[in-house]
Order: sequence, then C-alpha cells, then structure tokens
Amino acid sequence: MTIPVSNVGRKLKSSLDSRVRRLSNREKKQFSRNGYIKNLPVFAPDGVARLQKMFDDWSGRVPEDIDINRVNMWHKASRTFFELCHTPAILDYVEDVIGPNFYQWGGQFFVKYPNDGSEVPWHQDSQYWPLSPERTVTAWLAIYDTDATNAAMQVIRGSHKKGAYTHHINDAPNLVLQKEVDANEIDQENIVTLDMKAGEISLHDSRLIHGSGPNASDRRRCGITMRYCPTEVKCDLSVWPTFETYLARGVDKHRHNPMGPITKHEKCPTKSSMHSSEFN
Repeated sequence: MTIPVSNVGRKLKSSLDSRVRRLSNREKKQFSRNGYIKNLPVFAPDGVARLQKMFDDWSGRVPEDIDINRVNMWHKASRTFFELCHTPAILDYVEDVIGPNFYQWGGQFFVKYPNDGSEVPWHQDSQYWPLSPERTVTAWLAIYDTDATNAAMQVIRGSHKKGAYTHHINDAPNLVLQKEVDANEIDQENIVTLDMKAGEISLHDSRLIHGSGPNASDRRRCGITMRYCPTEVKCDLSVWPTFETYLARGVDKHRHNPMGPITKHEKCPTKSSMHSSEFN
C-alpha cells in the first residue's frame, strides 16, 4: 500500500538518524528473551526538533479540560501523526520482531511535565485489549531525553513469558491507568529502566510488565506510543466496536478486523478509543 506523504511527513522522513538499520539476529533474540529492546535510532536532531514543535502543536489542540494522556487514536485524527506511525525506519524495526504482515492500530502520547506527580502503575498492556493472540508490539518514541530522573519507563525483564498476571483496580487520582499488577508479583531483581535519547524508540511486547513513576525533575518527559499487530490477530468487536486497523506492511489475508480510512485532517481526539467516523 502506497500512502501519499504530506510536506511535514517528507521533512520527517528526510530527518532520519544516519544509524538507522535493521535488527541483528542477536537483537531479535534479545527481544524474544527479554520482551523489549531499546535505544533504536530513528530521528536525527533536526527531526527531533520538528517532533518537539509538532508535540507543542498537537497538545495545544487538546481542550483544557482533557488530559492528553487519557485520549488515544491520534492516528485517526491527524494525518501527520498517522504518517509518523508509518515511518519506514520504525516499520523496519517492527517487522524484524513480528514478521512481514502487520497492521498499525494505536497511537497515543504519554506525557509527564516537570514536577508532575502522575504515575503509570505496573501493568500488562494485554489486560486492556480484547485481542487474540496477544501479539501487539508497542514502539515508544522519545520526543525528549528520558532517564530515571524524569520518570523513564521501567520494565520487568522476561515477564512477557509468564502469562497473564493478576491485576487489581487502583483508583488513585494520580494514576494514568487503573489496572495494576499485584505488588507481590513484581520481580524486583529484573527491573530495567529504559533510558533513551530523543529520537530513539524502544519496542516492547504487550505482555511485558511495565510502568513509570512521577517526574520529580525540571525536565519534560514525553513519548509517543505506536501499536502494531501481525495480521492474524483478531479483535473481539463485541467488546471493542470502534477498533480499526491500518495495514502497515505486507498483506492481510485474514481480514479479521475492519480497516479504517486514512485521515486527511489535522484534528485531535477528545475521548478514548474514538472511531474514525467521529473525526469527519
């Protein structure tokens, strides 16, 4: 599928890091073993500057009474965001871990401003999505440098291999998400902090336990999540009727899920899991 590219998209695609590459066999095995891989280069400094300016534009569209962390499906609302999710260098990395036929279905910001008390509790993404089999891979793009001091994402290495963990509901007002893995199931010895430079991505398996603490620094921490699945993954539409897919690579011979239209607009979501028809 050939996607016409906007002027903004062309500028981003011309701002790739010179170190962009395909994953080595060692890195593929690392992802399979650990459930994540980090520090994959995508954008050069001029591309990062464009991303930061674009984030200011995107976040400025969100109504003041809406938390940008609690809305998603930006790729349905913004043509520029859609094109970002379909950046060939990002798709190359994704293809190397899930195979040649896959679709993109999600796009969201996770932002922590300086001295922000919000937290993301330990959780598995797969607990939120009625997708089978559980094979979503998330690309997390750092718009700003992220490390332990400004609340970088942390993961439990290898936890994706141990099935579904027990989650409980935590309604604390500072939590971005409410489902939380029981504390006694967290393997403290395998906690890894995903420090990254702006313009790099990490990839993680939907079954990997991960979370992040509050940002106690004076630096902004912002990432974009982009979700991808092999085409054999099927959504239970009775649970998630607004689910739509966008073929990113290869072919979809299964046709399990509805395919969404590629937007021509530059809008923003105002609630979670909106259908593409709501942006027309």
